[in-house]
Amino acid sequence: MRKTIVIAGASGYIGSNVMEQLKEEYDIIALSRSTKNKEGEAHITWRACDLFSYEATKEACEGADYAMFLVHSMIPDGGLTQATFEDMDALIADNFARATKANDIEQIVYLSGIIPKQEKTLSRHLKSRLEVERILGGQGVPVTTIRAGLIIGPEGSSFPILAKLVKRLPTMILPRWTKTETHPIDIREAVQALISVVGAESLYDRHIDIGGPEVMTYRKMIEQTAEVMDKRRVLIDFPFPTIKLSRLWVMAVTGEPKATVYPLVESMGHAMVAEDTVEGIGQGEIPFKQAVEHALEEEEKQSSGGKKKKQPKSYTVRSIQRFGLPEEKSALWMADTYFEWLGRFMYPFIQTTKEDDNWEIALLDPSFVALHLSLEQEATDDMASFAIDGGKFVKLSEEDQTGRLEFRRLPDSDEGLVAIHEFVPALPWWFYTKTQAKAHLAVMWLFGRHVKLLAKDAEDGDQVVEAPTN
Repeated sequence: MRKTIVIAGASGYIGSNVMEQLKEEYDIIALSRSTKNKEGEAHITWRACDLFSYEATKEACEGADYAMFLVHSMIPDGGLTQATFEDMDALIADNFARATKANDIEQIVYLSGIIPKQEKTLSRHLKSRLEVERILGGQGVPVTTIRAGLIIGPEGSSFPILAKLVKRLPTMILPRWTKTETHPIDIREAVQALISVVGAESLYDRHIDIGGPEVMTYRKMIEQTAEVMDKRRVLIDFPFPTIKLSRLWVMAVTGEPKATVYPLVESMGHAMVAEDTVEGIGQGEIPFKQAVEHALEEEEKQSSGGKKKKQPKSYTVRSIQRFGLPEEKSALWMADTYFEWLGRFMYPFIQTTKEDDNWEIALLDPSFVALHLSLEQEATDDMASFAIDGGKFVKLSEEDQTGRLEFRRLPDSDEGLVAIHEFVPALPWWFYTKTQAKAHLAVMWLFGRHVKLLAKDAEDGDQVVEAPTN
């Protein structure tokens, strides 16, 4: 009897390759933000899913035995994103972990990066990968993590950046980080490693490093990529780290967005060599140059298929802020504390009132309701989500789809997230982005300071005052 596996990130670079192999043995639930232009086939069912919504993710995971998490938020979506990739990944991972637990899923398989043991300070990218691994396991579902260095394939992030540098720069000045060692692996062998651990109970709650047959410096990879491309390149060593400067010229030369380039280049200062290996899993045999040849051939095939259609501009808002929390305070405490503090701190310009578990935010006069927020379902200790379902400052769609304001406490952590999702402002877009959006960031920064003081008072032994329930 065929088992079912749900894949978050199915339409991405790794996900699409994984599905081609998995469908031979498993039924697949493929999750994507939109199922437009995605046709189902034998053993593959596409489901539209907003991974930023716990309820949507829980529903989309129904019927699965196993789960695979192949998501990364370095490229923001939506019309306006006021959030770091770390906070977006943390929130999505928390939703996915909760959804797998609610659906009694047996295992989560996660693709991460190799974590260098000898490094005391990690880059933002690797810190985030490690945090996501912890959050995915925070609900008790066993997690098997495949940790890879540079994956060689036609899409993705790191290798296409390296290939563009070789194509476009006849002369390259190489800073010290290009002598850092990494462990590249062919996309086909990385995919096989992911597939091989599905359902392997002996590998539950374990991480496995994978890599190809060669440990190489970035300089060596540049040299060999140039040889495959049949391009003569002049490489000049520069004896300084210059990570910050490198981010700028890599972005300028490749044309890749800042959100992608900065975290990746920062990670290149770390040696990422497979150490925690398991016999028979991810110990690649395809040489680097052969992997590059395959990647470039696949890239050529894809480019001959025509340009990708540009997505229409979205006028929705996503904003996520993180801050420390007093010990043992619930998500509903966070919400009530926020609304009560907002009404007190911004009075008389802003006034807040509570009725049952719902809140109204008014400007100057209680009759001018800017936003009405209704608690969507019963709040838990870790999560309280409010639908932004009325008020002068919100634009509701014809389908009555609403934005959300969400408060959550991250598992096994003293940190919380406050997030706005899918909010459509009533103000003109250009005006909103320069006024209300910036004001929201300022208010959340001030609220973060307020909560930090409450947490400090709690640590010092002072009693933390509970938020009143008006």
